[in-house]
Amino acid sequence: MILEPTPLPGLLRVRQQRHGDARGFFARTFCLQEFAEAGVAFSPVQMSTSFSVKALTLRGLHWQAEPHAETKLIRATRGAVFDVAVDLRPGSPTLGRWHGLRLDAETGDALLVPPGFAHGLLTLADETEVLYAMDAPFVPEAARGARWNDPAFGIDWPSPPAVVAPKDAAWPDWTPAP
Repeated sequence: MILEPTPLPGLLRVRQQRHGDARGFFARTFCLQEFAEAGVAFSPVQMSTSFSVKALTLRGLHWQAEPHAETKLIRATRGAVFDVAVDLRPGSPTLGRWHGLRLDAETGDALLVPPGFAHGLLTLADETEVLYAMDAPFVPEAARGARWNDPAFGIDWPSPPAVVAPKDAAWPDWTPAP
């Protein structure tokens, strides 16, 4: 694995190092020791999968409020997504900024999203599956969100979504905490 910084401090791209032979390949997708050696405290306690039938399905922007904030490791295991994280950490020099990248089953790369970030994705292929590992259990009362097209973020999505859940379309505009 290679933990690669992004323009937003704490947000990391996790690249697979594949070792191939006639059978295919083998790659480590998570190692507690390697994360710790890189100064990243991440111990997953829950894993979830999302499956989207159609390309251009949008999920997000979501996060969990304190004290239930979570770190997420997101990987496309089938298909491809444009994955986005938005820095919502009060006092952060990159508050309100976003970073997006393509995650696909072909490369196996992942995105590590730390606490205090909103997360969302847009599928780029039909029948896309995404695996999430989280270091905190989901708490419905702590669930928060902002609209995918909130002008405060100005996210440059590769295409307008074709499918958006009513709940995701109804999130209010984000306003920073005072």
